Amino acid sequence: MSQSVAQNTVEQSAGGRVHRLAVIGGDGIGPEVTEAALTVLDAAQARFGFTTERTDVPLGADNYQATGDLLTGDTVELLRGQDAILFGAIGSPAVTPGILERGIILALRAALRQAINLRPVRLYPGVPTPISGLTPERCDLVIVRENTEGSYVGGGNTVHRGTQAAVATQGSVNTWYAVHRAVDFAFRLAQQRRGRVTLCHKTNVLVEAGALWSDVMEEVAARFPDVEHDYVHVDAMCMHLPVAPERFDVVVTDNLFGDIITDLGAVLQGGLGVAASGNLNIEGTAPSMFEPVHGSAPDIAGRGLANPAGAALSLALCLASLGEGAAAAAVESATATVLADLPALSGEQMGASTAELGERIASVLAQGGTPGAGDGTSAEPVAGAGLAGAGSAGAGSAGAGSAADRSSLMTQLAAVQAGLTA
Repeated sequence: MSQSVAQNTVEQSAGGRVHRLAVIGGDGIGPEVTEAALTVLDAAQARFGFTTERTDVPLGADNYQATGDLLTGDTVELLRGQDAILFGAIGSPAVTPGILERGIILALRAALRQAINLRPVRLYPGVPTPISGLTPERCDLVIVRENTEGSYVGGGNTVHRGTQAAVATQGSVNTWYAVHRAVDFAFRLAQQRRGRVTLCHKTNVLVEAGALWSDVMEEVAARFPDVEHDYVHVDAMCMHLPVAPERFDVVVTDNLFGDIITDLGAVLQGGLGVAASGNLNIEGTAPSMFEPVHGSAPDIAGRGLANPAGAALSLALCLASLGEGAAAAAVESATATVLADLPALSGEQMGASTAELGERIASVLAQGGTPGAGDGTSAEPVAGAGLAGAGSAGAGSAGAGSAADRSSLMTQLAAVQAGLTA
């Protein structure tokens, strides 16, 4: 986080630290899980002594159908003045696929220079996974996805559409600048973690783009002699990731491949409902955006069947980016505790509604501990559940504290951001 954003983010007032937070509920289950995350945020504020000034931003299908607007310049400027963005989900069967996704999500990432999509892949204790024999100790990696280029911004065209002579072309954009940002960030993060970066691409087929990524990888690696690096084809990654996730520490990849393998990673950790993400502006020139990755799920919208864990864990990443390291750790630990106590991770089988689960996470957080399995008694927190230890310093003091604190993802991210903006 740059000094300019940090100064905007942590203001001193009669009420203590104040953070400006834009809230985009969006479509489908987005508003439900976001509201549950805000319930958790209320508890975090009460416990850790900061406040948020929240601005609701009506982006999504309803706003588009009512106004014809996707993302206006005025909205971008409104968001640019915030310290962070909490995002729900975008997508509706009432709108042609691609319009909202490209016109809002991709446009936001580009306008706010959110160069990195960060996806932790972590299996929490007690959370079921479909991967037989997988344990939390074996599943703790981070995928760094280039977030503004690749196939998602390459031009395309179709001629003779609707006939058997139709020809469709779709390009891919890869610049040294964007690739270097992603790779450099991955090495900096690995330096704070276990010291290994894996490039995931398809260099044997996509030879030009692959060569650019490989060249940048070697160039950056020369500046980080303490970090090991290797390469895995994306198809091989889809084989290795489910059976041996422990071989990976930080994986860096392009936009399209990252979109695919991060969802595979979500399967390892229990499903899309428990997966969090951050779209990071690493220069500190605009806010970062944090969102669960499960999509809008219109088929269950309004029924209270969505698991808000992904939204709550995205909130934890958001708080870490705002310098609230202890609050971030506590939110994650409380979320992991509630997840471990659920009979199922989705639908009616969870035994509680979306709102009730948000309240349950908030209750665990407020108590500063973890209730027992449905009996209201006190118990020890889930072992290893937090991204940062309970005594972790805020993001501004990365590297301080216990060894557990220094090995936490929250503290690692803080250290990387501090190094980028020093």
